[in-house]
Amino acid sequence: MIETAQDKRLKLLDGTMKRYRYQPDALIEVLHTTQELFGYLRTDLLSYIALGLRLPPSQVYGVATFYHFFSLAPKGRHSCAVCMGTACYMKGAATILAALEKLSGIHSGETTGDGDLSLSTARCVGACGLAPAVVYDGAVSGSQTPESAAGRLEGWVRNGSR
Repeated sequence: MIETAQDKRLKLLDGTMKRYRYQPDALIEVLHTTQELFGYLRTDLLSYIALGLRLPPSQVYGVATFYHFFSLAPKGRHSCAVCMGTACYMKGAATILAALEKLSGIHSGETTGDGDLSLSTARCVGACGLAPAVVYDGAVSGSQTPESAAGRLEGWVRNGSR
């Protein structure tokens, strides 16, 4: 539920839509701003954006779910994304993902119950020469193995990300 009078973030979101003159072609920029402000794209915010940009809600939702950098759920304090691009996949990315899912107790696209870790996949992170690659908290690490990736996450999972 959007509380316009009390949430200053909505004023910033309104300012962004105003800056783009409420033009529908500003949708991706507005979604980026919304995610930066709120951490993820809540359903009520998608409806608010659709109304502000005069777009069908289905179009706003379609764009928000098409691009992997948008999230419809809260993210963990730490993030881990396994590249599943062709080079990474051919060099064992699926095995790395399976090891990380087993260690963390969650599947790709999920966040641990304590909110410490979000696990995801990416179509390609643009580091094919480093394949297989895993992105830890925004930093790309190449030549990963199931053991090296699990070792990196082990501290986050065991120590509660502290």
